Amino acid sequence: MSEYAQWDSMWSFIFAMIGAAVGLGNIWRFSYVVYSNGGGSFFIPYFVAIALMGIPFLILEYGVGFSFKTSFTEVFRKINPKFEYIAWILIALIGIVLVYYMVIISWDLFYLVNSINFSWGTDTAAYFVQNVGGSSNLSKIGNFFIPVGIGVIFTWFLLWFISHKSINDGIGIASKILIPSVFVMMAIIVIYALTLPGAGIGINTLLKPDWNALLDVNIWLVAFSQIIFSLGMGEAMALTYASYLPDNAKLTDNVLIVIASNSGFEIFTAFGVFSILGYMTATSGTPLIQIVTEGTGLIFVVFPRIFDIMGLMGHILAPLFFLAVFAAGMSSTFAFFEPIIGSISSKFDISRKRLVTILCIIGCICSLLLTCGISAYLVGIIDGFVNKFGILILVAVQCVIFGQFYGTDKLVPVINRQSSIKVGFLWEKIIRYILPIFIFIIWILGIIELFTNSSQFELIVYSGIIIIVLVLSATFYRIKS
Repeated sequence: MSEYAQWDSMWSFIFAMIGAAVGLGNIWRFSYVVYSNGGGSFFIPYFVAIALMGIPFLILEYGVGFSFKTSFTEVFRKINPKFEYIAWILIALIGIVLVYYMVIISWDLFYLVNSINFSWGTDTAAYFVQNVGGSSNLSKIGNFFIPVGIGVIFTWFLLWFISHKSINDGIGIASKILIPSVFVMMAIIVIYALTLPGAGIGINTLLKPDWNALLDVNIWLVAFSQIIFSLGMGEAMALTYASYLPDNAKLTDNVLIVIASNSGFEIFTAFGVFSILGYMTATSGTPLIQIVTEGTGLIFVVFPRIFDIMGLMGHILAPLFFLAVFAAGMSSTFAFFEPIIGSISSKFDISRKRLVTILCIIGCICSLLLTCGISAYLVGIIDGFVNKFGILILVAVQCVIFGQFYGTDKLVPVINRQSSIKVGFLWEKIIRYILPIFIFIIWILGIIELFTNSSQFELIVYSGIIIIVLVLSATFYRIKS
């Protein structure tokens, strides 16, 4: 069971935590966020957000996990039995994230296979709609993309194969292989991208500062939001992984290593992304503003088009790129899965192998339902709601529960015991007051934006998610251990 597990080395933990942080968002979101929020000037609120929120909250998660050395839901129950229900809500939300995340990875796997012969052709947008993601036309909901479904089955099998083993034999070994591989593959792509004609156009566009943007409060909110989602704050991943640490762990030292690795990766990748976009602008004459985008549009529409015009080098870079995205995505799925495994197994005393098998079968069936004719539309709706409505507010709730009800004063000695860098008065005030208030403001603004721009179908999906989460949480909370 999860409470008896322990990392066999500090490197296993560090690679696993870097894998949890470095995911799809680093590759397809960060560069667009920088570009559309002040360019080079965005790095000021970005690093402020890391200092005031990323580092303090990750230290909190490490401290709590290391102190209790048990599952996420059990931590809440020990603080107050009634809080266990809140913990199950987050576990249910993480389960939903894992379900649609596996679908996105399957899209990437589909492109990885098709990067051999560039079967996406010249109209990459139409190719994505017709073969992978579908459209927002609800009449197509009964259609299913069989190749993507096969990819879903494969990715869930891979997750089962790694996760059903012990922490060190499964996630530990996989992380030591995947994370260095991702960094090496992206380094090759970025270094080559920097040599492309027009790379300077892209980088200058990315870094061109808009100093007036610093006076816009929304830019600062975007920076803090980026750190929350980039590091996977409040999603029980760091807390669960930290519960497996040995007693001599240097908590704050490890936090700084993970955050530096995550930020370094996404900044480095942003240079590569905009170098490639600059290359397309220089060769096709299309203004960069017309091709820059984020998410699936960048990975599955813009990049395939660019690889197509690169010629021979495109046939080398495309498989390498989609393989890097696949590896980064899979490393994050282990982190999503682990809090679910730990929480259920610790309450119901189910063996890890049996539980992982059951959960993977259920999860695979749910993911297959999202390979329908409105797949990308549906995934986008679920992703926006779960992150902006569910997980974000629970980050603030965790600050209150761990800071006020449990007490940061109990965590400070534990965190400082072996750490080279100590925490104290300022860290406690950030966790107890500043962070929850600030995150609540971001949550309110996000909810206003979410619901004012939502269609009737989207509101129905939101309602369905709320019902599913509340029913699952109540069920697991009320069932006797």
